[in-house]
Amino acid sequence: MQFNLVFITTALVVSASLAMSATITGFSGADCTGSVVFSSEVSPGECLTLGTSLVRSIGFSGVPNQIQFYISGGAHNSCTNGASEVRGGLSGCVTAPVGFTWESVSVS
Repeated sequence: MQFNLVFITTALVVSASLAMSATITGFSGADCTGSVVFSSEVSPGECLTLGTSLVRSIGFSGVPNQIQFYISGGAHNSCTNGASEVRGGLSGCVTAPVGFTWESVSVS
């Protein structure tokens, strides 16, 4: 019986953790068009760097509260010095400002 309780508790914690993570998909074109160049999960409080991919737009789903988007180019790398775009929770698509690509995102 103790094994079952530990197993059920562990399964619930894992399920809750997965439910709190957001899915991020990076696209090469505006408005979530073109090739998928990046895909990952991000948890609240985590900064997700998009690597060397040229991400023009980002589709997101499962955001619990809000998501912050940071442009590429020095001062804003790795979720620093203020987000260029902030959106409410759940899902959507956001395109980087003209002349920029997205470098990182964070979720709360």
